[in-house]
Amino acid sequence: MRPGAGADLILRGAAVLDPVAGIDARHDVVVRGGRIAELAAPGSADEEGAEVVEADGLHAFPAFFDPHVHLRVPGHEHKEDVETGTRAAAAGGYCGVLAMANTEPPVSTPADVEALREAAREGASVPTGFLATVTRGMAGEELTEMAELRAAGAVGFSDDGLPVRSARILRRALQYQRLCGGTIALHEEDPDLSGAGVVHEGPVSAALGLAGIPAVSESTMIARDAALAGYEGARIHVQHLSAAESVEAVRAAKAAGVRISAEASPHHLCLTDEAVRGLDPVRFKMNPPLRAEADRRALLDGLRDGTIDCIATDHAPHAAEEKEAPFEAAAMGVTGLETAFAALHTDLVMPGTLELALVVGKLSAGAEPFDLERPSLAPGSEANVALCDLGATWTVGEEGYESRSHNSWCAGRELTGRVLVTLAGGQVAFRLRSFSLGVAQ
Repeated sequence: MRPGAGADLILRGAAVLDPVAGIDARHDVVVRGGRIAELAAPGSADEEGAEVVEADGLHAFPAFFDPHVHLRVPGHEHKEDVETGTRAAAAGGYCGVLAMANTEPPVSTPADVEALREAAREGASVPTGFLATVTRGMAGEELTEMAELRAAGAVGFSDDGLPVRSARILRRALQYQRLCGGTIALHEEDPDLSGAGVVHEGPVSAALGLAGIPAVSESTMIARDAALAGYEGARIHVQHLSAAESVEAVRAAKAAGVRISAEASPHHLCLTDEAVRGLDPVRFKMNPPLRAEADRRALLDGLRDGTIDCIATDHAPHAAEEKEAPFEAAAMGVTGLETAFAALHTDLVMPGTLELALVVGKLSAGAEPFDLERPSLAPGSEANVALCDLGATWTVGEEGYESRSHNSWCAGRELTGRVLVTLAGGQVAFRLRSFSLGVAQ
């Protein structure tokens, strides 16, 4: 991220919740030089030299970490770039993101990685890591120089947007990974089964007359790749789980001792393919597609029992003309960084479907599959904090977006729960303007 001074501030009287560190009580959160110096009794912290933010009635969480975003750099900066994408992340309470490599050209060389890291040092609001492709140009035929990419700073590898279609190529990548490290993140889809599908295969696709993508397109690839990872003693991370069969495939792999982790996206946790009936591609066309209620419930169960390790947005910005098209022709993908916490809080926590602590924990857990430090509010930790008002209501898009693109799956919705301040990498990365004018001293 771009350089800046470490924050000196006190969040006075915040309700502090860090489920991993076992913290759940009101404290003055004291930040000195960009680190958590102390969790003091409410109202007791020494204010000298620090900004005081009155946080009574507000919640302080470990800031969130998203291991799956698309910043569209290089090649599609008209959709998003490092500056706008990380501003969106900060506004959503994120203290770190990992950017995918399916850009134009794809991130396949050490020079590509170095250029992106330099761009982040100049303009990123939050710490930003970059994945490189598994195969050259994402063509699926020849491996990249994974060791050289790791040396250049690649956090991991992914051909996200496309599966690694060849089992032979993926096996070689897993063998190479044992030598150079770096988690391989997999977009699990069998193109022969998905075909020209644009929605989930089921009653809704039949009613709409749209080609469907069957759930087994995803789950069979997960089973294959988990078997390869287990055979090679390698490590994989499964991206954007969407189907009940996929959750079961990951669960079985973990039970067999495979080094596998998995993520789910907020839109798959909150919505089903019933949302597609209105044929709104701006908000509801994505890959993998929204699936049935039984799939959504399986994802929730996977979060609860630990099968699914983290929540990742798969933030996918698109230009307006790419989304405002007939459903079959529109681009797949939605934005989600600015709304993830609020949507999950509104749709799942407030009705009692998921516990607040579970959601907070899964939003901050995305660093762990890539061997990065998980955000924490324990004293001595780097200051990565999301200060939230759980009672605040707001309409998505009414005040615009930090992202350059507007294809939010929550566009126009009233949500409850809002990020007011984000500390990322020890710096104040975001402050909601209305809050900073009215509350901070």
